[in-house]
Amino acid sequence: MVAKVIDEEMQKNLEKAEVLIEALPYIQRFNRKIIVVKYGGSAMIVDTLNDHGIQDVTLLKLVGFKPIIVHGGGKEISHWVNKLGMEPKFINGLRVTDDETMELAEMVLGRVNKGLVQLVEGLGVRAIGISGKDGRLLSCTKKACEDGDLGYVGDITHVNKKILLDLIEKDFLPIVAPIALDENNETYNINADEAASAIAKAVKAEKLAFLSDIPGVCKDPQDPKSFISELSISRAKELIEDGTISGGMLPKINNCIEAIESGVQRVHIIDGRIPHCLLLEIFTNRGSGTAMISDAAMRYYNEE
Repeated sequence: MVAKVIDEEMQKNLEKAEVLIEALPYIQRFNRKIIVVKYGGSAMIVDTLNDHGIQDVTLLKLVGFKPIIVHGGGKEISHWVNKLGMEPKFINGLRVTDDETMELAEMVLGRVNKGLVQLVEGLGVRAIGISGKDGRLLSCTKKACEDGDLGYVGDITHVNKKILLDLIEKDFLPIVAPIALDENNETYNINADEAASAIAKAVKAEKLAFLSDIPGVCKDPQDPKSFISELSISRAKELIEDGTISGGMLPKINNCIEAIESGVQRVHIIDGRIPHCLLLEIFTNRGSGTAMISDAAMRYYNEE
C-alpha cells in the first residue's frame, strides 16, 4: 500500500517535471524579452489574489520576462455610469465620453490600476501603476468618427517609451491605465486594445497578448470547433475581406496586424476566463488561444 502511494506521488511529480521541461525552450527563447499584456473584459478580477491572470504575469516576471500590463475597465466604468443614473452611449463599440463620463472613467481606471498594483505586490513583485498622463506617457488627438461625436476619446500619436523602459530597467512591472493627453493638455479616454498595441510597437515587444472574454479567432463564430490556433497576417486579411472577421473582433484583429507589421513578433488573443490561459499560451506547444504571426515567422515547434 505504501509503495502504491509512493508510486502515485512519484507519477504526479514526473508529470510536473514534464510540464517544466516543455516550458524550458520558451523560457530560454523569451528570457529578458518584453511582453505586453492587455488585461480586460471578464478576465479581470481585481479584488482577489486568486486572480489567475495576475498570477500568470507575475510568474512571467519571476522567470525572466519583462512584462508590461495595460488594463481596461469598461465594465467597471459602465457599472458606475449606471449607478450614478447616467446613460452609457456607444458608437461602433466605442464609449461616447463627455466631461462627466471622462471624469468618472479616470476615477474608475485609477482605482482599477492601484488594485492591480496591490495584487502584484501581494505576490512578491514590485509594480508601478501609472496613467498615460504621467510623464506624458501617451499623447493623442481626438478620434474622428463618421457616425457621431465620441467626445473625449483619443487616438494615440506618441508613446514616451523611455518611462516604461526605465521602470523595467529598475526591475518594476509597469501597469498602465489607458488615458492620454492631447497637445492642449486635455484628458482623453483611450481604447485599451489600442493603447496596448501602441505601447507594444513603441517598446518593440517580443509578444503582445490580449486577455479578454473571447476564446480567439474562429472561422465560424458560432462553432467552437472552427477555432484557429495560429493565424498569419495574410490569412487574417483574407478573413477580413470575406467577412469572417467582423463586428467587435475586427478592430482587435486590425490592432494585431498593425503590431506585427510594426515589428512585434507574435500577438496572442486569449480567453482570460480560462485559468492560467497566459501560461498555457506561452509555455505549451499548442497554447490556448489564437497566435497571430507574420507570414515569414517561425512556426511553433509542433506545427507541420
